[in-house]
Amino acid sequence: MKLRLVLLTLAILWVELQHGASQQVKRRKEAGEKSIRSGGKRPKVRYTKLKDVGGRGQSILTQVLATGRFLRLGENLSLTPGKNMELRCKGSKIGWSYPTYLDTFNDSRLSVKQTDRYSQLILTSPSAADTGSYSCWVILCDGSECLKDPDHISSTYIFFTDKDNLFVPSAIHFEIVYLRPDRPSVIPCRVTSPLAKVSLHREVPPEEMEANGTLVTYNPTKGFILQMPSLEHQGVFYCKAVSKASPQISNKYQLLYVEVPSGPPYATIEASVSSARGGDNINITCTVLGEPDVDVSFTWTYPGQGQRPVSVRDLWRLVNRGMGHTTRISQSVMAVDDLETIDIGKYICSAKNKNGQTTVVTSVSASAN
Repeated sequence: MKLRLVLLTLAILWVELQHGASQQVKRRKEAGEKSIRSGGKRPKVRYTKLKDVGGRGQSILTQVLATGRFLRLGENLSLTPGKNMELRCKGSKIGWSYPTYLDTFNDSRLSVKQTDRYSQLILTSPSAADTGSYSCWVILCDGSECLKDPDHISSTYIFFTDKDNLFVPSAIHFEIVYLRPDRPSVIPCRVTSPLAKVSLHREVPPEEMEANGTLVTYNPTKGFILQMPSLEHQGVFYCKAVSKASPQISNKYQLLYVEVPSGPPYATIEASVSSARGGDNINITCTVLGEPDVDVSFTWTYPGQGQRPVSVRDLWRLVNRGMGHTTRISQSVMAVDDLETIDIGKYICSAKNKNGQTTVVTSVSASAN
């Protein structure tokens, strides 16, 4: 009897323990569901903020503000002339580019300094003429060989807005623009304010050339762009800019249509005589017809080279070749005086431009008389 009572007591205790554990699990589950559904929102999750390392597509170029803060630069920026500008580019070895005339004239207002962590560009007393593109890039070196890091290049076009100079000043007051049928041409009347309204005008007959957004477009960082230049675009043009102040007129631009296509020089060579006697004076002329704005360099190989004195004169001029087409004639003339036997033989001229090189040959023989 006692044994049966003990077993009954143990059975009741086991049932109560099981019921208590089940209720505890249920309470935990309900409490968990309530924490998730409260307010209809899930709890916020905190993410670790990654350190800014200037990755691909992220500008490494900044402007140092007067307050000691930094402004990461985008596509363009407008600044006031006269106030010193400081730019910084992150990296232990940095290259820079800026308006070319600052280098051409060794402008003392510009300074570039490199530290362990960044490069600093300072331009003191900037003016409207300093308007242009400012770029920096990380330089990667492997021994003595260095190159630009294509993933770490930043560029910003900076306008130094000057109400008295709506157009970027230029040392050239009458500029020639060459029109080629196979590529767009640019009339470079750049402005110092992206908000200025600019129009293009022909001088004779007086008329405005409308920028229709297709054949003629305007970009304040470049000027007017003729997408498909033709012979009818020849003439003298100027730009007019209007802002809050009075309208201003740009420099004048002479537009010339180019006949000769791009390519290596088209060269010919000719001697003043094909045969000569001792004591004669002869000239050998190497001539190139080419694009008006493409420079040509000449080198010579001749029989008495290194032993006989000669004189070489290089010159060029622009000529119109019917229907208003413009061509550049470049020439190199070699003069050989008081001819000797050693001067008899082949005269070789090599003409070179940015597109290639052409070599031509002529011979001078000894005269029988």
